Amino acid sequence: MKAPELGIRIGRYAHGKKNSIADLGVKVGHATIIEGEDIRTGVTVLLPPVENPYEEKLFAGTFVMNGFSKPIGFVQVEELGYIETPIALTNTLSIYTVADALIDLWAEENPKAISVNPVVMECNDGYLNDIKRRAVRKEHVFEAVKKASLDFEEGSVGAGTGMSAFEFKGGIGSSSRIVEIGSEEYTVAALVLSNFGKREDLTIAGVPVGLELKDYPGRGLSLGGSISMVIATDAPLTSRQLGRLARRAVVGLARTGGYAYNGSGDIVLAFSTAQTVPRGKETHAIGFLPDDALSRLFVGAAEATEEAIINSLLQAKTTKGRNGHVRYSLPKEELIEIMERYRRLEMTKS
Repeated sequence: MKAPELGIRIGRYAHGKKNSIADLGVKVGHATIIEGEDIRTGVTVLLPPVENPYEEKLFAGTFVMNGFSKPIGFVQVEELGYIETPIALTNTLSIYTVADALIDLWAEENPKAISVNPVVMECNDGYLNDIKRRAVRKEHVFEAVKKASLDFEEGSVGAGTGMSAFEFKGGIGSSSRIVEIGSEEYTVAALVLSNFGKREDLTIAGVPVGLELKDYPGRGLSLGGSISMVIATDAPLTSRQLGRLARRAVVGLARTGGYAYNGSGDIVLAFSTAQTVPRGKETHAIGFLPDDALSRLFVGAAEATEEAIINSLLQAKTTKGRNGHVRYSLPKEELIEIMERYRRLEMTKS
């Protein structure tokens, strides 16, 4: 259940039909790994809506708010301005295995090519998962790709299996917004891997929910953690403009109570599905919106990110993992009571 279904309105723009990154045609697949009492991890893969991302590269940009993170592929995206593989999310110590699997998939699909830049983002799920075991294997990546769909689960699945947010159970969350620029409608969407935050900081639609729930069980290890954020849009933007769009995701992060504490890795990748960069062509003709037209996209990116983070909490399930640690899901009944008390719950739920 997402925020609008509970009557929680975040921001002012309407969300898309699926209220997720799938509104851009991006398919998402998960492989969830639960083994014994101490393995709670997985991998999530985002497939851009092109047949072969190496042959049909998409414009992209990045932003690093806090660099306590270990993404693979960001340097080349920053330099050249595009992505050429699916985007994968996983735990910190499994990114190398996941990148290797993406290379295997690329090599099979592009036998004549000689190099590629896989993109993998990560968060540390070590509170619930024995991360040193490196339980994610190549076959899990292949499984996630095979399962990729426009209808995908959120919460404690895939890369989100062992993640925590605001000392509750976190994980995968997504949301989208529709904005009008001139006579055109564009969609901007976010998918996040949330694994950050101190309980008292949690803010939902402006309400200090974390303070109200500061004594709820399951606290511990609160100031570190990270968040990986992916922004997608169908607006025609250059890589420079996508870097600007990526920065606005952090506005949404801040509105949930994210402060980018020391030890937190807060990173963003943004890409556009509007046009491709075909490999091998000598010249390219592209179109892009003027910078003066981008403000509504900026708002949409912030709102989508804000709600995606809250959706990751709302859809996660209580999980017990390594060393008996427990992360409880955000309690819905208590949340509704708090939102009603602050008069921030809409009477008509969408």
